[in-house]
Amino acid sequence: MSWPIVAVLAAGVWAQRLLGMFVGARVLSRQPALGRLAVLIPAAVVMAVIVQLTVGSGKSLTADARSFGMLVAGVLVWRRAPFVVVVLAAAAATALVRLI
Repeated sequence: MSWPIVAVLAAGVWAQRLLGMFVGARVLSRQPALGRLAVLIPAAVVMAVIVQLTVGSGKSLTADARSFGMLVAGVLVWRRAPFVVVVLAAAAATALVRLI
């Protein structure tokens, strides 16, 4: 990747953040529903990264023990289990599948 491309991308990200600072608050104050959705964006991005790291292997998708652990964690989060229980159960499920 060349330096001019990096500079253009950096300027684009900076402009997007600047626009979000000035325009975003005005739009969110007029549309409360958008404000409620905007709060969920960081959690969705983190979850997308976790899923990508779990099922992605180079340029292909894999389903292994980590996928089963994610499934267990997802069910426990859906059932509103405490965070420690979710982490321990997912780790135990992943380890159990790896042993089999």
